[in-house]
Amino acid sequence: MPDMSDGLPLVGVVGAGTMGAGIAQVAAVAGHRVLLADAVDGAAHRAADQIKERVRAQVAKGRLNVDPDALDIAPAATSKMAAAGIVIEAVLEDLSVKRRLFAELEQTVTADCLLASNSSSLTPTAMAAGLAHPGRLVGLHFFNPVPAMRLVEVISGLATAPAAADRAEALARAWGKTVVRSAATPGFIVNRIARPFYAEAWRLREEHAAAPEVIDAVLTGAGGFRMGPFALMDLIGHDVNEAVTRSVWASFGYDPRFAPSLAQRSLVEASWLGRKTGRGCYDYADGATPPTPAPAPLKPAPAFAAAPADSQFNVLLDRSGGRRQESPAEPDTVELPSGAALVRCAGATASALARGAGRPVIAVDRTLDDATATAIAVAPSHDCPAAALDEAVGLLQSAGLQVFVIDDVPGLIVTRTVAMLANLAADAVAGQVATAGDVDTAMRLGVNYPEGPLAWADRWGLGTVLATLDELDGWYRDGHYRASPLLRRAMLTGTALT
Repeated sequence: MPDMSDGLPLVGVVGAGTMGAGIAQVAAVAGHRVLLADAVDGAAHRAADQIKERVRAQVAKGRLNVDPDALDIAPAATSKMAAAGIVIEAVLEDLSVKRRLFAELEQTVTADCLLASNSSSLTPTAMAAGLAHPGRLVGLHFFNPVPAMRLVEVISGLATAPAAADRAEALARAWGKTVVRSAATPGFIVNRIARPFYAEAWRLREEHAAAPEVIDAVLTGAGGFRMGPFALMDLIGHDVNEAVTRSVWASFGYDPRFAPSLAQRSLVEASWLGRKTGRGCYDYADGATPPTPAPAPLKPAPAFAAAPADSQFNVLLDRSGGRRQESPAEPDTVELPSGAALVRCAGATASALARGAGRPVIAVDRTLDDATATAIAVAPSHDCPAAALDEAVGLLQSAGLQVFVIDDVPGLIVTRTVAMLANLAADAVAGQVATAGDVDTAMRLGVNYPEGPLAWADRWGLGTVLATLDELDGWYRDGHYRASPLLRRAMLTGTALT
């Protein structure tokens, strides 16, 4: 029988690395007895000692109220897990290794012991193949650092019993985690939907549309993301980030929406893996100065800007000091004294818009919130006079924004990134990978997005998102930007995604 002393199941954790130790810490702090195993001699003992030291430091800072010396974490061999009510593996990300481990555990634990995997890419469906009781194997995917990150993905494989998933969810919630449910598909929720945050940045860099530090500055200052993609990949490690992208791409049959970047592959081949090697997209060597994004030089604001009462630029115009005149222009357009126009990005390039309008155009990227944005990207049409661009830059600077002038690419930076995040999120909902609510929760908590991509798409308007995707699809013609059928149906029926 499983050990249920104090009414809590004994928790077994196999793998005493970063993730396994984090899981063991969370379980022990929640009051469970924990058995911690690792194939490397002494690793479990070291991890148990380090866990207690980390908890002691948290207690000293007033962040935890537990006795570190009372934590019950015992190093043990995998063969000693017989009394466990749940065993969670966090071993090498290798399917054959995990299958052998679960086959061994099945011969050790009781019939009602729950088996769980912390794998970020391998599915419970594959890991349970060959087990006598595959229904009790479930994915329990924590995020790093485990004690701090609130999100846990509970993944049901093809054979996972609903009761097993329910038990896993209840346990994670008892540990203070927010749980989302996912089907066993490549990348689950977060690692599947997050790919465009990196992919669009790489494509912009490969096209020399903007420097990495500019892309990072725009996605943080305008998009509200906590870190830019290049800084984040340097922190994660390009070997890890590229491997996840490549795994998801291969698992989806080399779908072009998930294709990895050749530029990132070059970094991996050069062992420029990011912070851990001292160099990645940025240089982290001793004495190195991180590149500073270069916004446009300060320009005087124009005497006026003409826009209709329902202008999409109203918030920015108010921030600029009210230099506005009424105009019969379209809501997405501001007319400048030079005769040029600012147009809010909906995918099309500034040059394409200029041909249609018969005048110079400066395309303006979208933001998370025009009221709080601190930066913005713009792109002039090929025929835009320097004086007209200066007017646009001066107007946006007078609204308190750093303005970054980038190449005339479709979708600019924030607009194309959010459109693709929403697109993959909609595809996941359409495939019943997860509910819309769980998708948005996962992306906010798992990767700290400022808003769930589906809610973001609803707020911008599905017409804007679809127009952006269709413009990009027509521009590149490689299948990368094909729109989710769910987006088209929602648009046609007037249905919100959330």
